[in-house]
Amino acid sequence: MKYSPLPVAALLMALAGGNAALAERTPPRAAPLQPSSGEVIVGFKAGATVTRMHALAVKLDAAQIGHLLAQRAATLGARVGRALEAGAAVSERVQVVRARGIDAATLAAQLAADPDVEFAVPNGRKRLAAAPNDPLYPATPRVNLAQKTGGPDAGQWYLRAPNATEVAGIDIESAWLQTTGSADMVVAVLDTGVRKDHPDLVGRFLQGYDFISDAVIANDSDGRDNDPSDPGDWVNQTDINSGSLAAFGCTAADISDSSWHGTGTASLIGAATDNRVGMAGAAPGVSVLPLRVLGKCGGSDVDIQAAMLWAVGIHVPGVVPDNRNPAKVLNMSLGGIGPCNAAYQNVVNQVTAQGAVIVVSAGNDGLAVTTPANCQGVIAVAGVRHVGTKVGYSDLGPEIAIAAPAGNCVNDAPGPCLYPILVASNAGTQGPGASIYTDSFNLSFGTSFSAPLVAGTAALMYSAQPALTPGGVIAALKGSARPFPSSGVADGPSGPIVACRAPTATAQDQCYCTASTCGAGMLDAGAALSVALGARVAIGVAPAAPLANQTVTLGAGNSTAASGRSITGYQWVLVDGGGIVSAIAGANTATATLLPAAAGSFTVRLVATDNLGVRLAAQQTVTVTAALQPPVASGGSGGGALSWPWLLALLLAALVLAKPLSRGR
Repeated sequence: MKYSPLPVAALLMALAGGNAALAERTPPRAAPLQPSSGEVIVGFKAGATVTRMHALAVKLDAAQIGHLLAQRAATLGARVGRALEAGAAVSERVQVVRARGIDAATLAAQLAADPDVEFAVPNGRKRLAAAPNDPLYPATPRVNLAQKTGGPDAGQWYLRAPNATEVAGIDIESAWLQTTGSADMVVAVLDTGVRKDHPDLVGRFLQGYDFISDAVIANDSDGRDNDPSDPGDWVNQTDINSGSLAAFGCTAADISDSSWHGTGTASLIGAATDNRVGMAGAAPGVSVLPLRVLGKCGGSDVDIQAAMLWAVGIHVPGVVPDNRNPAKVLNMSLGGIGPCNAAYQNVVNQVTAQGAVIVVSAGNDGLAVTTPANCQGVIAVAGVRHVGTKVGYSDLGPEIAIAAPAGNCVNDAPGPCLYPILVASNAGTQGPGASIYTDSFNLSFGTSFSAPLVAGTAALMYSAQPALTPGGVIAALKGSARPFPSSGVADGPSGPIVACRAPTATAQDQCYCTASTCGAGMLDAGAALSVALGARVAIGVAPAAPLANQTVTLGAGNSTAASGRSITGYQWVLVDGGGIVSAIAGANTATATLLPAAAGSFTVRLVATDNLGVRLAAQQTVTVTAALQPPVASGGSGGGALSWPWLLALLLAALVLAKPLSRGR
């Protein structure tokens, strides 16, 4: 069974499934540890008065060092008007101080204002940042080439932190440090239904609904009902010969085994995690609401739109009862041809007015985004390869909000696929069979699987910050996205990789994403959570309009950590020197400097790390102009007179030109 990219004309896929209640739930991960009350790590500047007065010598014993640290704390405390106790030393100029009756963040702000202090941050605490124990999550060789089974060797690469090879990983573990999701946060998955008997999905569903009104398409002998289980969506030659599907546009080209697509998308959002079984879901603590809208040959707009409204608690005539568990996130891994029409836009407007976000896959034809991904107000998601370039089949265009991993093989058949998206599935070709996971030979890939990664992240954001609005979720996702690579990726089978262009009638293969084709950047789940909680990284440039050969100061002064947390480290990265900058001085401090050698532009990136180890970044391109030429002074008679510095410059130039030129050899 393959989940190959489907034609846009055929509705792609979505989710459903259902239990009356969540009987089982993955145990939540331990909550993040708060900073030690009233404890601050203080770093003194080189040559600070406090450290000169109480210098630490190499040969001092522990008692002597403790006495000097106490004297430093007392001296600093007297200067800020607060009694300070000494804690342990970190290095010669860094130590812990304590104060009673004040929280660490407030004390740090007071101490940071002292002229002798280089930095002051709350003394944070850390837990073991372990990856989940699900056996398919890590990168472990498990392919059996002889039997063509197993894998992928890269595991759930798309969830892990990015690295030099897997650039597009969404860093879900940083998000989990902040929350794994709350049970009252509901994600509705509009798809083919789910297999609720899959071991990684047992007990993970709220009571959903089957919205397919036509019994032939539903393939379950009836129309709309309260059972969103997936019976299979296969199409065989008998179906085509009978003509039963002809009215729905089905042809012999639609013949295929059951996709179990809804089970796959649901697992990416809510698969049980840290249960030593199978895979991990992006938001294992949230509740999943399965809504069945797709069957044989897809589904109808009226069924999909009814399910969208019901998902957020809006009454749908004939559907009883109303949804008692309104969703804040809708995942729609489906699509069809044409622009967003008035009916879809009307439904989207009603859903977002309820405070919910709609996440939609871009489509898999390499062409322009189609409905409902092109409706205003939805989060349209493009697909990227493991290296961060647009995967060849992903649709693209200005409607895209963000990009996420979609799966790609890199290598050609018949070898194992290296970077598919591993999901929960079923072995049945028509009716249900054994529960399985897709792998390096039984493949799953497509923008259908990019969307659930974003939907799961949005659910975590709502869990951490329930006051978020749909606009706030979209802004946080975009504002925290990591930049796309623009060079450095090996040439593809069609030749050198170029920047993605505006969509045309011709499909585009792999290309370098841009903001107008693939959205704001690549999904960064950990950073998105931090931004949702108030974190902000801002780059200050002084002077604002630098000149060549003028020192430029880069500052992070307006950067803030998420609520209740603190920034503990900064790193400046020279993304592109533009041929005019070669290095950054003070790259690991809040303030750095550099010296552009000529006019042009350079790009810098600032990465701030908070006390939970979560990183947030910002990037900025700075334009440098050439040094201004001395002005020409005008004479009183309307003629002109050259200023003496300009005359001196002309004289020096003349002397240089007067020298004999050496001849080439």
